[in-house]
Amino acid sequence: MKLKKIVGLATVAFASVAALAACGSGASKEAKEDNVLRVGVMSLSESEEARWDKVQELLGDKVKLEFTQFTDYSQPNKAVAEGEVDINAFQHYNFLENWNKENGEDLVAVADTYIAPIRLYSGTENGKNKYKSVDEIPDGAEIAVPNDPTNESRALYLLQSAGLIKLDVSGTELATVVNIKENPKKLKVTELDASQTASSLPSVAAAVVNNTFVLEAGLDYKNALYKEQKDENSHQWYNLIAAKSDWEKSPKADAIKELVKAFHTDEVKKVVEESSDGMDEPVW
Repeated sequence: MKLKKIVGLATVAFASVAALAACGSGASKEAKEDNVLRVGVMSLSESEEARWDKVQELLGDKVKLEFTQFTDYSQPNKAVAEGEVDINAFQHYNFLENWNKENGEDLVAVADTYIAPIRLYSGTENGKNKYKSVDEIPDGAEIAVPNDPTNESRALYLLQSAGLIKLDVSGTELATVVNIKENPKKLKVTELDASQTASSLPSVAAAVVNNTFVLEAGLDYKNALYKEQKDENSHQWYNLIAAKSDWEKSPKADAIKELVKAFHTDEVKKVVEESSDGMDEPVW
């Protein structure tokens, strides 16, 4: 994060990663001013910085944001539960639900923010895509998907949305290849480590590649055959702002509501789309 820009222009206080060595243990449990909102985030990318800059700009003096960066995904929810921060913004619904179950907590979603859709990419031949549309994928073709439970399920729902298969589960239910009830093209779905689906493209008809590996593999997401749609099956992958279940009764309730109001604007929507070059899509 460009600290001078944040402090000087957007008046956002920023805690460095070094200050997090003790998982925020030096932070005060209570922020004295009700209009100061402590936000827990993971290490911020340039695109996320741009979004929060715009949110703070829209909030003006009504709410001052103080950010704490974490280096471990287990920390931001714990910080909210223990009162070290007021809210956090780093996860999707699936992650929050699992974390609550594993830790006996009941943190809740305050607002939806965006989704980073996964995509189906064409297989390649001599460095060029074999297909330009899902319809061109031939009968009996092989499609690679990640083999870990979460990403495999997400990939299979993607293939269903693309019209290639039909599953006998829906919503938040995890899907595996055994849940494929209809496969009109008799496609062969091959499970690979998530880091390997991109490298399989020369030998398969298509592959679902996690966003984490897209740039690394030199793929252009704009040329993907199909991208994840915003529907009931992808809702669990919506990113969100989380808080304690009783946040509306807290002294910070008004500040949180103002934050959501500022985030859910066309101005922030534009920043989300432009700063991510279209990789992230607003869902409010």
